[in-house]
Amino acid sequence: MSRVGKKPIEVPSNVTVTVSADNTVTVKGPKGELTRQFNQDMKIQQEGNIITVVRPSDSKEHRTIHGTTRALLANMVQGVSEGFSRSLELIGVGYRAQLQGKKLVLNVGYSHPVEFTAEPGIEFEVPSNTKIVVKGIDKERVGAVAADIRAVRPPEPYKGKGIRYEGEYVRRKEGKTGK
Repeated sequence: MSRVGKKPIEVPSNVTVTVSADNTVTVKGPKGELTRQFNQDMKIQQEGNIITVVRPSDSKEHRTIHGTTRALLANMVQGVSEGFSRSLELIGVGYRAQLQGKKLVLNVGYSHPVEFTAEPGIEFEVPSNTKIVVKGIDKERVGAVAADIRAVRPPEPYKGKGIRYEGEYVRRKEGKTGK
């Protein structure tokens, strides 16, 4: 039995969860609203402020989606109540980030600045010119946008320059030795 799938999800008092007949779940909270369609086989049961995900059988297919369904549902509940954020840091001489309206502008060693426009539900914060915070209610979108920003200039192993997640360890290599 899935250990993750067995865990019940506690719904905070300021969040409402509605499950329709075709397994479409809508979660509304103070930060916004998320809707997602889940597999028809999984049974999402709501009793008061506790939600449980039950699988119909122990077949391989049902075991594989049991924990995933529960985790996605828990992320939806957490997203509309608290939200998610991902921090990035810029390391390198002259590397900086700035916010122009809702647009994130990165100067990371290219001949031109790289611009990112915030998609709906995502917002950028720049506490200092070498730090970027991506915030939103959908964990999947926040992670994807942060990965797109990191992909502009991933950290390189020789000098360590680039955009990295906060706290990410970059293994350093030794350069060539001259004779």
